[in-house]
Amino acid sequence: MRVMLSGAIALLSFAASAVAAPAVAADAASPAAQSQAPARTPDVIYVPTPTEVVDAMLKVANVGPNDVVYDLGCGDGRIPVTAAQKYGARGVCIDIDPQRIKEANASVARAGVGDRVTVRQADLFQVDLSEATVVTLYLLPSLNLKLQPKLLRELKPGTRIVSHAFDMGEWKPEQELEINGRHVYFWTIP
Repeated sequence: MRVMLSGAIALLSFAASAVAAPAVAADAASPAAQSQAPARTPDVIYVPTPTEVVDAMLKVANVGPNDVVYDLGCGDGRIPVTAAQKYGARGVCIDIDPQRIKEANASVARAGVGDRVTVRQADLFQVDLSEATVVTLYLLPSLNLKLQPKLLRELKPGTRIVSHAFDMGEWKPEQELEINGRHVYFWTIP
């Protein structure tokens, strides 16, 4: 995941007046995806989410073997990899940055969960989210707010959303946790 302050969700931000670039979805294992430039420049640096926060995010979302966990801005892929390893869930890593895609692919391979976790280079604002049963985020507040209409439009009722560090403004979370000074927010799509 990526965030300016800390964390592990790859961050894809638009300026308020910017228009989203076309999706750049590719099979991340292909050489083309490995060397492809981002559709647009990521706005913040990558900082990994601590393991204890990853665990809390997956636990509060009640992830299980029937879930499909989408990590929007996956960084090194640690959340979907952990969801597959600990809970038997399927995972989808989405990131715009080719370097993060390489790292996520390496994490998936190292963990031996390639049959359960897919890595895709894509713009999180352009990717189809309808398959997700859980969505994990570590985005800035402004990005959460920009993403909120897409989440409400594309996700099925009952889909769980977990955000590390940042809320979604007026959409109040159902649960809020603190893990070693870090906040985790949880919502369910109505």
